[in-house]
Amino acid sequence: MSGVVEVGGPLSLEDMERVAAGEKVTLAGGARDRIARARAVVDAAVAAGPEGPRVYGVNTGFGALAEVAIPPEKIRELQRNLVRSHACGVGEPFDERTVRAILLGRAQVLALGHSGVRPALVDLLVEVLNRGVHPVIPEQGSVGASGDLAPLAHLALVLIGEGEATFDGKRMRGADALRAAGLDPIVLEAKEGLALINGTQVILAVGASVVLEAERLARAADLSGAMSLEALQGSHRPFDARIAALRPHPGHAESASNLRTLLAGSEIEVSHADCHKVQDPYSLRCMPQVHGATRDVVRFARDTLTRELAAVTDNPVLLFAPDGSSEFVSGGNFHGQPLGLALDAATSGIAELGNVAERRIEQLVNPALSSGLPPFLAAETGLHCGFMMAQVTAAALVSENKTLCHPASVDSIPSSAGKEDHVSMATWAARKARTVVGHVRTVLAIEMLVAAQGLDHRRPHRPGRGVLAAHEALRRAVPTLDGDRPLHEDIRTAVALLADGTILRSVEDAVGPLA
Repeated sequence: MSGVVEVGGPLSLEDMERVAAGEKVTLAGGARDRIARARAVVDAAVAAGPEGPRVYGVNTGFGALAEVAIPPEKIRELQRNLVRSHACGVGEPFDERTVRAILLGRAQVLALGHSGVRPALVDLLVEVLNRGVHPVIPEQGSVGASGDLAPLAHLALVLIGEGEATFDGKRMRGADALRAAGLDPIVLEAKEGLALINGTQVILAVGASVVLEAERLARAADLSGAMSLEALQGSHRPFDARIAALRPHPGHAESASNLRTLLAGSEIEVSHADCHKVQDPYSLRCMPQVHGATRDVVRFARDTLTRELAAVTDNPVLLFAPDGSSEFVSGGNFHGQPLGLALDAATSGIAELGNVAERRIEQLVNPALSSGLPPFLAAETGLHCGFMMAQVTAAALVSENKTLCHPASVDSIPSSAGKEDHVSMATWAARKARTVVGHVRTVLAIEMLVAAQGLDHRRPHRPGRGVLAAHEALRRAVPTLDGDRPLHEDIRTAVALLADGTILRSVEDAVGPLA
């Protein structure tokens, strides 16, 4: 089906973003047969009764109670109790986009055919997505192993007609949301409650949005940095492709290429060709090295998350041999450590985009550093403060980021009576990475505002074509600061122009796609 994301087939982070934004989903070809084959094995284990094999989560208790046998007549109650007891999340709920990404991730795992759920359960997940039923899922309560138990339990509650959900913009009881969407709650059978809550889909959903936005911010950082460079009459020579070739990190090459593209055609560069400066400060000269390192660590996180989208993170998993035989095996694919480590690393990389941008803002507003620009770029020195506090705000956000960059994945607090004695804390790694992304977006927006003011002072010389396009796009929404005004409104506007892609689209329309 054209324009529809297929659950149970190959997925990309961009697919997850599309579904988060409202794209509909369908089961991929062959997925239903895989799901049904696995379910038949679960049904056979249940039918064998007390004389049959003991399978974790099918006819046993959970966690530290895994050795407790559960009689067949109690299996439905077992699954329902599991969901109810694990719905222990607290804090503000995830936004609807994130919830949709979580739903997609969970449907994807079950559709791969190693979990043993009924096709009807996956069908319900698909329809919940397509009809816009969004479970209310609190952000806090997961330690990232056995996956995202608490938040996923809130998702599962809605499927059984409990909990809360939003539908058509209104928050209501889960049963009412299903009814309003023309859906019926499901009665969970053996293994299904466990299959719904055991996995890393909250980490994955939040992490995917972080990685995709970080990639956009890396381009935005090259742009805001190029604007600052021109406003400060910096040299273009450090971005020579031959320099990048001598240190072949891919992110370095991409960032240097972007800077050359953005700065091409600069009249400002020509105007100071014979200036006395030998080298620019590191925040200007080392942009490819700093921005490029962020690109490389975000690339590592993308690769990790993309693999997770193709992964089965349930437990126990059903394994099939070439001869058609099968067995349940308890493993640890639910453990969030791979994602936690990758997102912690990415968080530090993303934060560095803000760190170095704040230093460029200082270069622009400090008259001792700004190559002849007025102090704080004020309209009248002394009477007006100009962008003095803009740099302070950027510094405040950068400082918060430094605290948030403490890695979550080095922490572990045992749970479940010591059965779960090492956990990943990867859900917190994803959530704080998302916060850092928001801070960095604001810092880059502030840099663009300040640099645009600096460019105004370089007239009549025009900057490079890409920088000029960014300056014009910004000036269509934010006028030159010709006297003090509340800058928070300008910052909010610039952040929105970055967030919705307006500025980057304007630049790419002028100079072509950026790396």
